[in-house]
Amino acid sequence: MDTATQPARAATALTRRTLFTLAGASAALAAAPGAARGFGSGFTHSVASGEPAANSVLLWTRFVAEAETQLTWQISTSEDFTRPVAEGSTAASPARDWCAKGVATGLAPNRWYFYRFIAPGGATSPVGRTRTLPEGPTAGFKLAVFSCSNYGFGYFNAYGHAAEANDCDLAVHLGDYIYEYGAGTYPDAGEAAPERVLDPATEIVALTDYRLRYATYRADPDCQRLHQVLPMIAVWDDHESANDSWKDGAQNHQSDTEGEWSVRKAMAKQAYREWMPVGDEVTAAYQIGDLATLFKLDTRLEGRDQQFDLGRVIDGQKDPQAITAALTKFRDGTWAEPERQLLGQAQEAWLAEGLAASTASGTSWQVLVQQVLIGNLRTPKSLASELGDGLPDYIRKRLAVSSLASTVGLPLNMDAWDGYPAARERVFKAALNADANLLVLAGDTHNGWAFELAQDGAKVGVELGVCSVSSPGFESYLKSIPPEKMAALLVAENEQLKWADTAQRGYMVVELTPTRAVTEYRFTGGVKQRSTKLAGTKRIVTEKGSAGLEF
Repeated sequence: MDTATQPARAATALTRRTLFTLAGASAALAAAPGAARGFGSGFTHSVASGEPAANSVLLWTRFVAEAETQLTWQISTSEDFTRPVAEGSTAASPARDWCAKGVATGLAPNRWYFYRFIAPGGATSPVGRTRTLPEGPTAGFKLAVFSCSNYGFGYFNAYGHAAEANDCDLAVHLGDYIYEYGAGTYPDAGEAAPERVLDPATEIVALTDYRLRYATYRADPDCQRLHQVLPMIAVWDDHESANDSWKDGAQNHQSDTEGEWSVRKAMAKQAYREWMPVGDEVTAAYQIGDLATLFKLDTRLEGRDQQFDLGRVIDGQKDPQAITAALTKFRDGTWAEPERQLLGQAQEAWLAEGLAASTASGTSWQVLVQQVLIGNLRTPKSLASELGDGLPDYIRKRLAVSSLASTVGLPLNMDAWDGYPAARERVFKAALNADANLLVLAGDTHNGWAFELAQDGAKVGVELGVCSVSSPGFESYLKSIPPEKMAALLVAENEQLKWADTAQRGYMVVELTPTRAVTEYRFTGGVKQRSTKLAGTKRIVTEKGSAGLEF
């Protein structure tokens, strides 16, 4: 977008002096030796904010003491707090792992604010910056969108760049904020960044495990910095609990050794709500003036039926003809069952009503803030022939099955909306019935994607899948295929897919205006060293009402 056509944005209230001041705490942390970074006592993990509305915002901190402590929070239009506008109190308690939250109300719309917490003895937290959402006519708003931040693989440079760029109004995290694996699993010892030491070293299962893992992630200086300067809307995906989770279990949960899934799920939820600047509601809608309604969805723990496993579908079949026959039977039967749920009936109904209400109010964009790809994605049929030597047998076999599945019209990933086609059709029909300008945000895959979505020949909207902060993508296990060729094969195979990046880490900025949505993918220059240098960008435009993508 040319500078002359950019909409005017509200002043950020962030001067050069202020930017330096807010960076102080996290810069000191980054410079401190590892042995000096114990979580300690007092304000251990800076501050954060979230759940923004036009007149309110949630504030977060953590304060460790010998007993439950009442903290005072303050919010002001000036960094020196000479112009306070709200004040309240909240308890830091061991029952919530010393995490404390307060909700500031009575604020003005579309304003930047500063906030802090004060302990009884006068100790103060670092100063944070937050903002309220616009109300009424809104010329523009920018989202910084993230997903899949695995501590062990490397540094959170995407967080650091977004904070340094200082050109967004809100951070959105689409899940996999933490990972549950023990050290040496994902990443394995050869892939791990040696300075990124996990705590605890074992897989996290108990409440104390989840809490300690969040404490480790939230001690990262770039993670703290992002939370310090931007409010965040966050949703959980699977790794906040366990890999490939669903309402009654997970691929990475073994009840015989790890206890009841319901208990582990409850502990994972509790730690998430303690450590993240989020409310207790699973779903929520955020109104950005007359510009957009953001619908925060849960596609993981509440309504999701168990994922299909193609390995089980073809179990016992030896030759390609028998495998194809089994896959065809599955495609026409179980896979297409109309009762299968991803969101659950209650959430589906809530979303359909919300989409209709949003368009009826004249809101320009309806945005789904959710975890997994909704666009149809099949494995390229020629992929097997492109593979070189050196692939593990289990990956080669999996890809061979995936290629055969593609020949009968089955998708690559049964853990995404592709594994729940009837549920996806219901959401698409709800969007069409509401005449929505649908924009779907997705994470989970570690790669970048841009889809033009359709249902029965009707254009539904667009989907923008964000690459990961640090978790590796296709390039990590299909090393024999150049990334540019892999992306070209995927685009050629999938009619709705218009662009893909299968090799880079980073984040995306989505700028919404009344007439267009402009997405800029920002690719970081690797994750093994801490740096805010970008390796490149990619810009994609969606005109309102087009349900299309321009490059």
